[in-house]
Amino acid sequence: MPDDPIVVDPRALHPDDAPAGGPADGTALCLSGGGYRAMLFHVGTLWALNDHGWLPRLDRISSVSGGSIAAGVLATAWPKLGFDSSGKAANFGSVFVDRVRMLAGRTLDVKSIIGGIFSRGSIGDRLAKAYDEQLFHGATLQDLPEKPRFVINSTNVQSAALFRFSRPYIWDYRVGRIDTPRVPLAQAVAASSAFPPVLSPVTLDLSSYTFAPGSGTDLQKPPYTTKAVLTDGGVYDNMGLETAWKRYRRVLVSDAGGKTAADPTPPADWARHALRVNDLIDNQVRSLRKRMVIDSFGTTHEGAYWSVRSDIAKYAVGGALPCPYEQALALAATPTRLEAMPGDRQERLINWGYAITDAAMRKHVDPSLTPPAGFPYQRGIG
Repeated sequence: MPDDPIVVDPRALHPDDAPAGGPADGTALCLSGGGYRAMLFHVGTLWALNDHGWLPRLDRISSVSGGSIAAGVLATAWPKLGFDSSGKAANFGSVFVDRVRMLAGRTLDVKSIIGGIFSRGSIGDRLAKAYDEQLFHGATLQDLPEKPRFVINSTNVQSAALFRFSRPYIWDYRVGRIDTPRVPLAQAVAASSAFPPVLSPVTLDLSSYTFAPGSGTDLQKPPYTTKAVLTDGGVYDNMGLETAWKRYRRVLVSDAGGKTAADPTPPADWARHALRVNDLIDNQVRSLRKRMVIDSFGTTHEGAYWSVRSDIAKYAVGGALPCPYEQALALAATPTRLEAMPGDRQERLINWGYAITDAAMRKHVDPSLTPPAGFPYQRGIG
């Protein structure tokens, strides 16, 4: 006879997901998806937070897709960051920024696709291999720092739920939790940034892991517990909000995601029309999440939201760095790719992330922060 099914109250919350009394005191940073555009924009965000002494004050960094590349590099650099009494690491550029920019000068998506087609292993496997060779050098989830908690988010195509990677566990609320996983960090980042359809899916072999009994609601059984078929975390939650907004009262959101443009003559053939409709659905879901988190500020939550498409003038904060809106929009139009990017564009994206993060932090989080003396790089954002 088959084993009796595990009965779990679907209303029960994972103990680390949402405190029973509501969000706890603490600060979470969310890093969105958006390919190398997002990765570099978030470098600017993290640079501004470092200069303001806020990095050590973070309790959680939740990321998806391009944001997960930046988060993964920051996580492995964390033990080397020499934070002073003000919370600033003077070596931030050498141990973090330079490593990300090195990757930004290399094309990964096309090479992974070609390698996956013409050699053994999947496209996702090739992407993970490239991340490991370029960035992570064999690190696993157990090499992540205990604080802040880094949560790298992917989407489980089987369960249609969020699949999160972290040092304490990997977890899909329907399938269950695996404690103290030694999954390669490169594989977690590849799963988080497996942009469909070309880089997706990434298949994770779970057969050698043990699930905590009763930690899944309704799918803690094979084949869900033997392998996970994963795609980009942005499919489920492109801003990485889910694991942060439920948990902490202060949420900082850095959004470098895309936006569906207007089209006066949308295609009518079924294939391209279906893609257009799918883009509209995706765009609306992202907009609803953005409204949810912004509407929560001043009620259940506090914090700040800033975007690669923000108009810095609307923050109306003194000492803001000069960022003409037309130039910001030109940077926001950078394609969502893992394609080698010229150094000058890298610097403009980093500068833009730095400037808008500074404005948002001084406007909505801590008005006592000192205005910046200038951009990280002299060229500004134009």
